[in-house]
Amino acid sequence: QVQLVESGGGLVQPGGSLRLSCAASRRSGTIYVMGWYRQAPGKQRNLVAIITRDDSTNYADSVKGRFTISRDSARNTVYLRMNSLKPEDTAAYYCYMRNGARDYWGQGTEVTVSS
Repeated sequence: QVQLVESGGGLVQPGGSLRLSCAASRRSGTIYVMGWYRQAPGKQRNLVAIITRDDSTNYADSVKGRFTISRDSARNTVYLRMNSLKPEDTAAYYCYMRNGARDYWGQGTEVTVSS
């Protein structure tokens, strides 16, 4: 069973930075996509950023220019560098992976942006 283990969330002041990490315990076949989604209380889960196996990236408009996604394919790990954080970035952040024909999700890591 593949598991995604996230780390790096926490409390940060507006304007601050955090880096999230997500490591897959194993993989079966090709990892096509890894990325991050987020869900604020009472709202639906939305895309933050994804990166494909050929390193193409896609970002939500709200994070463009502030967040950077990257990956380490040898370690089956994806990162999300978040700069210039705003209170509206507060949410649970979920790691996502498309491995073969299956989708996997992490348990989520909380990010709170508050003074």
